[in-house]
Amino acid sequence: MHLKSARTSLRPVKFVFAALLAAVMSASATAYAFFSASDSPIGSWKTIDDETGETKSVVKIYEVDGKIYGRVERLLLKPGALCDQCEGEDHNKPIEGMVVMWGLSADDGEWSGGKIFDPQKNKTYRCKIWLEDGGRKLKVRGYLGPFFRTQTWIRQ
Repeated sequence: MHLKSARTSLRPVKFVFAALLAAVMSASATAYAFFSASDSPIGSWKTIDDETGETKSVVKIYEVDGKIYGRVERLLLKPGALCDQCEGEDHNKPIEGMVVMWGLSADDGEWSGGKIFDPQKNKTYRCKIWLEDGGRKLKVRGYLGPFFRTQTWIRQ
């Protein structure tokens, strides 16, 4: 009888230890996600048109083999729009799902060396991106020769 009561009295201790361990692991995962999100462009971004100020789309930025890519996840102003300005095999293909940013490499707090494509204008630009405001804003700059245009995207 003494042995049984000893095992029964350990159950609350095991439960408290398990709950404490789960809380620490959850807090660690949350902190890791917060801090890694603030220094990486990986994730979903609302694109803001620098000329009109309108939220146009959601672009998902991801990494493949150390390079940064961006794919249009959702069009907000023109859902289901086709790339009627595109040439070749992209002509009249859905813009949603289209890869519009590719080949960027990390370089001292920025990502550069890649390209960005504007389906509405059927133009490809050299591209550089960097984070601001604690990782909540992404500056996206497209270059054509010495000229450039910069948009601010908002982390979703």
